[in-house]
Amino acid sequence: MERLNVKRFVIERDMPGIGTLARDQMRQAAVKSNGVLRQLGSDIQWVESHVTQDKIYCIYLARDAALVQKHADISGFPANRISEVTRVIDPTTAAT
Repeated sequence: MERLNVKRFVIERDMPGIGTLARDQMRQAAVKSNGVLRQLGSDIQWVESHVTQDKIYCIYLARDAALVQKHADISGFPANRISEVTRVIDPTTAAT
């Protein structure tokens, strides 16, 4: 669902041991995050997250970084670094 005037952000969350959580624990975290997103309204959307052993890298669409930080503050999930995506490249970028 693409919205006007939104930016793409990568959120780096330091969460030691996160990669060892059980499926149900991950589901509970997603439920909590979705609840906060509903509270914040249509100016923020969680796209996906990539879980490693000790970090989660989340992709969000949002009006601004402050709204992403507000989601982190309310949900209790850390947002150690919030970076705006300025460009996306993939294998097709090499094509001329």
